[in-house]
Amino acid sequence: MTLSTHGHHPQEPVYVIGAGPGGLAVAATLRARGVRAVVLEKSGSVGTSWRGHYDRLRLHTTRRLSGLPGMRIPRAYGRWVARADVVRYLEAYAEKHELDVVTGVEVHRIEPARNGIGSWTLHASGGRRLTGRAVVVATGHNHTPAVPAWPGLDTYEGRLLHAREYRSPEPYAGEDVLVVGIGNTGAEIAADLAEGGAARVRIAVRTAPHIVRRTTAGWPAQRTGILVRRLPAGLVDLMGRGLARFAAPDLTAHGLPRPDTGLATRARAGAVPVQDVGLVDAVRSGKVEVVAAVEALDGREVVLADGTRIAPDTVIAATGYRRALEPLVGHLGGVLDDLGRPLARGPRCPEGYPGLYFTGFTNPISGMLRELSRDAERIARRIARK
Repeated sequence: MTLSTHGHHPQEPVYVIGAGPGGLAVAATLRARGVRAVVLEKSGSVGTSWRGHYDRLRLHTTRRLSGLPGMRIPRAYGRWVARADVVRYLEAYAEKHELDVVTGVEVHRIEPARNGIGSWTLHASGGRRLTGRAVVVATGHNHTPAVPAWPGLDTYEGRLLHAREYRSPEPYAGEDVLVVGIGNTGAEIAADLAEGGAARVRIAVRTAPHIVRRTTAGWPAQRTGILVRRLPAGLVDLMGRGLARFAAPDLTAHGLPRPDTGLATRARAGAVPVQDVGLVDAVRSGKVEVVAAVEALDGREVVLADGTRIAPDTVIAATGYRRALEPLVGHLGGVLDDLGRPLARGPRCPEGYPGLYFTGFTNPISGMLRELSRDAERIARRIARK
């Protein structure tokens, strides 16, 4: 394999930070173009966040639309790929493409190299300083668990955990559990608990979500997401309302009214529709009760927005994640927005920072893995041209 220098030291690789699907896809597409890529991963293995997810999780996107560049997901894994099989696929993917993955290395900070144009210096664990011709940040959308700063959080006497720590319903058998947040994770954990033997399950909801069936008459919701992503939000909102009447049951009587903002408008603001994998039935049958949002914690009690006080045995906060990119790139002006998300992504570099790329920081309705694959191809094309 010959490395073209193009004014770079041939030994300067492209560094990819994070060995999740996004990072692996970029490394594989770069390698296919003859560019040396080194993936740096702070944990001990590829696909760490997938290893940590709850057992019941499956991809919400079909197998055929979820493969990364250069390798299909095996048919034996079925249409909706299980969490453990996603991990197996990522391991096989890294092996097949002979990716250079260095585990146990955490990058703390990156900055343009002092030697002039086009190189980057990475400060990594163990006092390492690495120089790369380009850097691709693929540390992931679900990086650092976030729990709201509820009043009374520090002195709360009940058991509180983030959804990331939830694996299966067994430990909560016979318990009264409150799940906070009705994104895909909260909805699925609530259904899992209700089916798995918790004595009582409540879900605290601030904003009623759009609930969509994973498939309608055999057609995956993801395909619709792909078809509509180029259409104006207003039109998609209208279509979504029509589809909801036909495909999603009305749960208003159970405390989940239909949302007042349209599906696409909401999705573009970052709130993805909830795919129903059991929540609707659980709410209808009363196994999951919908309650008001959490306002505060007080001793052993949880105070809800309508003034109700409840005392569950366990509170599971399905309250999302922070990207936590500030230490890494926050000191470079104009790279992150007010919410800490990268302003440029895919093949575009932030203004004034050539050779810095971001992938995997959106959660599109057309499917995260499909988006990562498309990003990877575009990024590799850009870097290989340099």
